[in-house]
Amino acid sequence: MDRKVIIIPTYNEKENIEKIIRAVFSLEGGYHILVIEDGSPDGTAAIVKGLQKEFPERLHMIERQGKLGLGTAYITGFKWSVEQGYDYIFEMDADFSHNPNDVPKLYQACKEGADLAIGSRYCNGISVINWPIGRVIMSYYASVYVRTVLGMKVYDTTAGFKCYRRRVLETIDLDKVRMKGYGFQIEMKYSTYKLGFKIKEVPIIFVDRTEGTSKMSSGIFGEAFWGVMRLKMRRIKPRKQ
Repeated sequence: MDRKVIIIPTYNEKENIEKIIRAVFSLEGGYHILVIEDGSPDGTAAIVKGLQKEFPERLHMIERQGKLGLGTAYITGFKWSVEQGYDYIFEMDADFSHNPNDVPKLYQACKEGADLAIGSRYCNGISVINWPIGRVIMSYYASVYVRTVLGMKVYDTTAGFKCYRRRVLETIDLDKVRMKGYGFQIEMKYSTYKLGFKIKEVPIIFVDRTEGTSKMSSGIFGEAFWGVMRLKMRRIKPRKQ
């Protein structure tokens, strides 16, 4: 059986973490979870440790000292997952904005030939629930901007719900990934695209969190905007084996 792990970064997710873990483990297919916990003061780590006693083989956690950024959390998770020999490596939020029931759709897309499957809000119209209209417009046109500048035929360039085949993460030089916030999602997709891997978007419905606090900020969007211009100028090279 394919080995599959879902990486979930957390910071102050005590309202959501147990529910999302149980939802993933209720899926068929034997998915594992790796929580990247950034020193949440609300006790998120303690909840995960309690659940590890119930799911000792399937639930893993890396604790970091402080809030070090979304990109570095995923890079840490990618390296660990590759070292552990997982075949398919997922990104997913803890707050149910990504529906766990869509996980098998991303996996199936990779099984059918994609190297990166993206849970896309924009490949089939706009599929976002509970966002203010201003944020929908900003997010949608941010993806249009990225697609135009980078020439990458991906509709949801900032999507954070994804499934990679291991060989993609073995090929990308993860130590050279520079953007830390949502720009990280753009950089990873662009690197995947430039290295010749096949990308497929899978339509999903994105529902904004109902519990906990959003980590979005204007600084995150600023990094993504200017980072795209710099990304266009860079040569993307595979990692030296």
